[in-house]
Amino acid sequence: MTSMKQIRPLLPGGQRRLAGAPWRARWRIRGANSRGDREAVASRISIACSLVACLTALNMAANGVGDRVDNFKLLDHRGTSHELHYLSDMKAVVLMSHTSGCEAVAGDIERFEALAGEYADQDVEFLMINADGLADRRAVGEGPNTPVLVDETQIVGESLGFRAAGEVLIIDPANWQVVYRGGAKADSALADFLAGRDIAAGAEDPGACSLTFDRPHTDLTYTEDVGPILAANCVTCHREGGIGPWAMTGYPMVRGFAPMIREVIRTKRMPPWHADPVHGDFSNDRSLTTEEIRTIVHWAEASAPRGEGEDPLETLDQEWPEWPLGEPDVVIDIPSFEVPASGVVEYKYQYVKNPLEKDVWVRASDILPGDRAALHHVITTWTKPGRDENGRRQRGSLGGYVPGMVSAEFPEDTGTLLPAGSFIVFQMHYTPYGKAVTDASRFGIYLYDEPPKHRLRSTALINGEIKIPPHAKNHAETAERTFERDILVYTLLPHAHYRGKASEFRAFYPDGTEEVLLSVPNYDFNWQTTYLLTEPKVLPAGTRVVHRTWWDNSAQNPANPDPAREVPWGLQSWDEMLYGAIDFRVLASDAVEVESAGSD
Repeated sequence: MTSMKQIRPLLPGGQRRLAGAPWRARWRIRGANSRGDREAVASRISIACSLVACLTALNMAANGVGDRVDNFKLLDHRGTSHELHYLSDMKAVVLMSHTSGCEAVAGDIERFEALAGEYADQDVEFLMINADGLADRRAVGEGPNTPVLVDETQIVGESLGFRAAGEVLIIDPANWQVVYRGGAKADSALADFLAGRDIAAGAEDPGACSLTFDRPHTDLTYTEDVGPILAANCVTCHREGGIGPWAMTGYPMVRGFAPMIREVIRTKRMPPWHADPVHGDFSNDRSLTTEEIRTIVHWAEASAPRGEGEDPLETLDQEWPEWPLGEPDVVIDIPSFEVPASGVVEYKYQYVKNPLEKDVWVRASDILPGDRAALHHVITTWTKPGRDENGRRQRGSLGGYVPGMVSAEFPEDTGTLLPAGSFIVFQMHYTPYGKAVTDASRFGIYLYDEPPKHRLRSTALINGEIKIPPHAKNHAETAERTFERDILVYTLLPHAHYRGKASEFRAFYPDGTEEVLLSVPNYDFNWQTTYLLTEPKVLPAGTRVVHRTWWDNSAQNPANPDPAREVPWGLQSWDEMLYGAIDFRVLASDAVEVESAGSD
């Protein structure tokens, strides 16, 4: 029989503990290995979590004095990410509801800004929350100096119980309870709280600038509303053999995890998509729509009812092929490696002779990890002895594997050359996780029948001189490159390690204008996404691309191995990297026949 010890990590207290575990945190049901075992455990979780869901439903409607405020993460009007529970080192968090286009709230904003100025150096965080449901955060305009967090789905403002703009909540980070709720005249309440005095009740008048929410439907069900969303967006990872840490096999499992699903959506940990929607349009966007988010969260807050009819996940008729892109033309067994249970494994380089006897053009490649928990990443290249006619080393990129990577073909009409007589080189990064295992990964190669129109090139913007100061919460450094020829950009990939916080690629054009090509305000080391531009971007000759990364080397970063350390560049993940990869082609040199096979 499953004990409560086996399911404790899945309950809210355990969620926060595991969510803060370094880089390899996994949601597991210990002792439950088969589908039947997991669903038996899920039924017990469901009993425990039904109470949690009911309490959540009651709590989200009020958030009055004494109520606990659930965690959330939002972007502000300038594109910076803010998470409520990250502010646990503050003495108080002060939130004010905000709306656009209502002049009556101007005085409240001015008063709130003045109060924020008074406490600027006293460890009190002031934030406004725009609950208008704006589709584009830029609608806030320049806004006030205080960050205006844009609640595009309205699920945060709704759960905070805001009725009008200008309402203020004072929250105690020691327990995340509301200690004051009232109007914008909150100066005396804040002073009393910080001094440990009793706090007078706030005014009940909701104010002139009322807020309207898309209230939750009372008839949302799993079978009709939530299950189809999960089947379309989540099961590709949360399935038997998928990269998700638990399988969405049906209603019993989903209902048991409903409180956690609500939490990871509110904190933007799931779905795993971290780009700011304001900058760029990407074909591999995994985010949910506003309506889908509201549906799932409101359903979870209503105790996750099943509804009538067939279970859309149990009846899901979908095959999951071993190779997502289909059977490769060539499969190479990467030499196996014995990964120890603990310790440090230096990067391993495995060399395999190219089995093909003629030059070929590659249209896609894929890695099937032998052990996903142990294998952190693979970088695959080819190399050939000697140098080309220009005196350059003969080498090129063939792709690779990183956490959260989704298999995809190279951009249309592009490919990379794999010459005969070359060696394929696999850079293997392993991270022991408490169990000795054998990794036997495989590499699949997909070939063109005829040469493609264009050669795909890659470059990396690297700064190997980075130094991240101890305890720095928001340290930034840059790397850049000026492109001497007109190019067409297909993909962008930011890379950092445990302390990575945010990243961007910004283009400075020859005419003096600039543009953010990609902004990742919520960088996640566990999901190193290659962002595929829906429409490839032309960068004219002379364009300077600056890649900037921000790191959090403070104790507030739960994945940080050592906040007291000055962190340099390094290959291992406890060091850091500033590395931005760009896939592109040169526009002037169009035909593959006239291009060198050497590395760009």
